[in-house]
Amino acid sequence: FFFQSPERIYFVTPFMKGGDLYHKLKEDSYLPEDLVRFYTAQIAIALQHLHEFGIAYRDLKPENILIDEDGYIKLCDFGASIHFQGTKKEKSFAGSPEYASPEMITYEGHNIMSDWWSFGILIYELLYGITPFFNKDKNRMYELIEIGELKFPKTIKIGEEVKPLKVSDEAKNIIVKLLEKNPGSRLGKSGLNEIKSHPFFGNLNFDMVNNKKLKY
Repeated sequence: FFFQSPERIYFVTPFMKGGDLYHKLKEDSYLPEDLVRFYTAQIAIALQHLHEFGIAYRDLKPENILIDEDGYIKLCDFGASIHFQGTKKEKSFAGSPEYASPEMITYEGHNIMSDWWSFGILIYELLYGITPFFNKDKNRMYELIEIGELKFPKTIKIGEEVKPLKVSDEAKNIIVKLLEKNPGSRLGKSGLNEIKSHPFFGNLNFDMVNNKKLKY
């Protein structure tokens, strides 16, 4: 709920004891694949819920994913969200540059499929500790998002130490399919069932996740 004083408007929200996924990732550098699967299954459910109402989230990133005391997540900050009607596409830019889809960068028009691109970027970042097309030069980063080749590092640098990093073929495959440059061929075009059936999620019981019956 919210209330106001003569000087301010106050928004009152639940206290999320676990903080956000950004700080968890910074503390741990990268997350174990089982935990990534647990978090991203919930995010996929949340995105599908929005999409069923014709809403594109458009700002998926670790900072906007809060963790409660049971280890479950909630999405926050819907300031960039937009409601789509019919087959209309939006030609504005929204969200964070590292997570923007190719069709958003080129202003050719985007829809809810941009969320599934960002979902792929998120999975990559949680597993590797960095987004796949990151570059300090923003224009170069946009170029890489548009035409750059997706690469999977075999090591990760933690402080001054370089450690080997093993990511499953199933995880790499879902990232490749989500980061398809053409939104018409991108994983997620048929909704959540297409995401759930990918081998990365294996035997994960989405109903148990949705009902908060799994513990991590």
